[in-house]
Amino acid sequence: MKMTWRQTVLIVSLLLMSTAAVAAPQVYKLGVDGLACPFCAYGVEKKLKAVKGVEKVDVDIKTGNVIVTVVEGAVFDQATAKKAVTEAGFTLRGFEKIPQGTSK
Repeated sequence: MKMTWRQTVLIVSLLLMSTAAVAAPQVYKLGVDGLACPFCAYGVEKKLKAVKGVEKVDVDIKTGNVIVTVVEGAVFDQATAKKAVTEAGFTLRGFEKIPQGTSK
């Protein structure tokens, strides 16, 4: 059976969409004490981004919350978060996995 260009594109698109749906990132909310300035935020961000599997780090200095996005399958637990935050010179006061499909 000979496939047309459209059929090939459709099949590849469906495969990519199904893979993307399966490989959803995991999101965590960390409470960090001691964040007072952009330099502090950068220090925490740098240490967290060094953790294997961490894709994205968003720091909110006002609330002291750090949102960490991790690739699916990567190990990111409270001990890992605490180690990174402590190495940056701050205190981890909260660790929460944000369920898929909820707002941050």
